[in-house]
Amino acid sequence: ADFDSKKKRKVAEIYQALNSDPIDVAALRRMAISEGGLLTDEIRCKVWPKLLSVNTDDLPPLPAGKELREDNKDYQQVLLDVRRSLRRFPPGMPDDQREGLQEELIDIILHVLKRNPQLHYYQGYHDIVVTFLLVVGDRLATALVEKLSTHHLRDFMDPTMDNTKHILNYLMPIIDQVNPEVHDFMQSAEVGTIFALSWLITWFGHVLSDFRHVVRLYDFFLACHPLMPIYFAAVIVLYREQEVLDCECDMASVHHLLSQIPQDLPYETLIRKAGDLFVQFPPSELAKEAAQQQAERTAASTFKDFELASVQQRPDTVLRQRFRERPRGEERTKSILTKPRTNRFVKLAVMGLTVALGAAALAVVKSALEWAPKFELQIFP
Repeated sequence: ADFDSKKKRKVAEIYQALNSDPIDVAALRRMAISEGGLLTDEIRCKVWPKLLSVNTDDLPPLPAGKELREDNKDYQQVLLDVRRSLRRFPPGMPDDQREGLQEELIDIILHVLKRNPQLHYYQGYHDIVVTFLLVVGDRLATALVEKLSTHHLRDFMDPTMDNTKHILNYLMPIIDQVNPEVHDFMQSAEVGTIFALSWLITWFGHVLSDFRHVVRLYDFFLACHPLMPIYFAAVIVLYREQEVLDCECDMASVHHLLSQIPQDLPYETLIRKAGDLFVQFPPSELAKEAAQQQAERTAASTFKDFELASVQQRPDTVLRQRFRERPRGEERTKSILTKPRTNRFVKLAVMGLTVALGAAALAVVKSALEWAPKFELQIFP
């Protein structure tokens, strides 16, 4: 009963924010982030457009599917992906209804790509679009997905994977800040970050089987900074600390363990954690650390270092390697050089997520990468 009254209160607060003039978007962001998210699809239809500042009074009509499909370079690939997307539809949905939705899904994707020739389709994009289609229907989904594709997802829709890889590069520094032991274990196993690629580019839609969990995460991501999914990915890895450390320390074993995502994650706890980490270690700070280590490393760069760096794409790995290889006598300098890692979670206990994340830092920007300088790897100009 307590839960029900809390839920009722939250619904009332959401409608109050929607009905205030002007609409209280900051309050809606907080509601989307805080426990339980936006609660119902009916509410999501009203709030998601506000989080993406999409004007619902003025939705363009959808073009007829036939003209979109003729001579569209992406049509065949989109068709294949959508046909394979059976498990993204509610189990027990009648075939003809599902097939109708799959046709709509193809049209939405082709429509957005046609209107935005700068965007490139990637496999996994349909996993995001189908989530919107199932929650808000085709016309509104088209408008929301178009906005999302030119903002949050922009980096994944480049002609190359460079920006996507760059975003994946944030994963290890976040893990390192919280749990150096897990970080170092993963580095030794040389597991890389590819296990998290499908999480990131589908906003976990592709890997979670329960639709309720997917839309709960979409509430969270839509209300937050575009890099939040990579913080959430880090939090999942950290949550599995014991499994990771018990694993054989080799690439195949660790990759296999991590790419199998557990379905019974404590989502609300992890969402709170991801938010706290974002506030404590914002992207700009992580990028600075990487850049700073890069500078220290380049000063005494050798070709071997360069090779290592380009293989691992992580400038600081080389520096760590250096520290590990040092003779005992240098322990004292080492302790001065490496940043003290006193209990970093003490701060988090006193930091209320809702307050912290109400911050202006979460305003939607053009693309995740505008928030952080690139990790520069051009050692030779």
